[in-house]
Amino acid sequence: MHYKDYFINSIRKNFPVNSAQLIMETENHFSHISKDTRFAATSKNPIDRRLNFSAYFLALVQTLNEHGETFERIREICLEIVIEYVKPKNRIQQFLKKLPPKLIGTRVAGLFLKLFDKKVSQNANPNGFIAKIITDKNETYGFGYGVDIMECGICKLFKKHDYEKYASILCEVDKVTSGLAGLELIRSGTIANGAAKCDFRFRRIEEATEG
Repeated sequence: MHYKDYFINSIRKNFPVNSAQLIMETENHFSHISKDTRFAATSKNPIDRRLNFSAYFLALVQTLNEHGETFERIREICLEIVIEYVKPKNRIQQFLKKLPPKLIGTRVAGLFLKLFDKKVSQNANPNGFIAKIITDKNETYGFGYGVDIMECGICKLFKKHDYEKYASILCEVDKVTSGLAGLELIRSGTIANGAAKCDFRFRRIEEATEG
């Protein structure tokens, strides 16, 4: 399914009486917000590609807020949508999500991470992400891979539209996506919650369990 379908299905389930109106209003908000994320489709920084999804996420937040929904209710609905969106839909997707961590430490992975770091460590668009890939085992709990988000495109987008307090909801999904890859996320802070950077460090779940 297209990412919008997950939002629409959730709106229909949670608001059966006025779902058509909420969907229309969300689309109208998205039409306005997405002007700020069009660059993501052609950005050389691959992390920027998540910004169109984030724009629709923000559009729904705006709609629900305007209809008087509480922060907790909005958080509940949005997490339901995003978790449903990221979880694997079949065994092939499940296998592919768990494959990258198994390759960490190989020569192929090393070459890929160098190239990836080059792409994500700079951004021609001031509204995008800037990140640093960490491969030093001493800085990554022996795993050999971590990420520092130095500038968050999602936070910039939410702040521009005066909805920055909602950006932290998306941060909560990182633990879910890490778990789907067979990893435990270890993080000391996020930009959305006031930290200078978002630090992503990982341990394999079996190692975390044994520890």
